[in-house]
Amino acid sequence: MSFFISDAYAQAAGAAPEQSPMSFMIIMLVMFGVMYFVAIRPQMKRAKDHKAMVEALGKGDEIVTSGGIGGRIVDMGDAFVTVEIAPNTQIKVQRHAIAAVLPKGTLKSS
Repeated sequence: MSFFISDAYAQAAGAAPEQSPMSFMIIMLVMFGVMYFVAIRPQMKRAKDHKAMVEALGKGDEIVTSGGIGGRIVDMGDAFVTVEIAPNTQIKVQRHAIAAVLPKGTLKSS
């Protein structure tokens, strides 16, 4: 039966190569760098863009909240915004709950 498969002979187990502590630190730094560019940096950019959008809001802007409610801003405070969602129907929402600013005239067309 040894015609097709050559016989395997066991070798004496050698000592495991020792890994230097410097290579572990390099691997950890590379992993942190990858996590920074894949997860942390894009999230910080989105937060910065959202903050700029919320600061640029003004009366008459058409917005969508994070809950999906669309409306027009009628009054603004420091922390809250009054949004008209239908004629004679107004709600107050927190500024940071605004998800997007719509182009003018979007709500009238829908």
